[in-house]
Amino acid sequence: QRTGDDSVRVGITDYAQAALGDVVFVQLPDVGTDLTSGESFGGVESTKSVSDLYAPVTAKVIAVNGDLESNPQLVNSDPYGAGWL
Repeated sequence: QRTGDDSVRVGITDYAQAALGDVVFVQLPDVGTDLTSGESFGGVESTKSVSDLYAPVTAKVIAVNGDLESNPQLVNSDPYGAGWL
């Protein structure tokens, strides 16, 4: 989701979170990390599987969702809002 002229918010789709099942852990990159489109930048662990996260664009990480450390279920309950990555 575009959040400004040169920034985007990344997450997973509602379809993807449903297919994953209950998310129990999210691994995200550090702020300042340079990402390349199509390359893995983290992972999501659920009750069904462990899945890599792939960068949709080439960019620099300017923020990560720290709330996911203590509440990874936000990816399931609000993938387009509070469950952003």
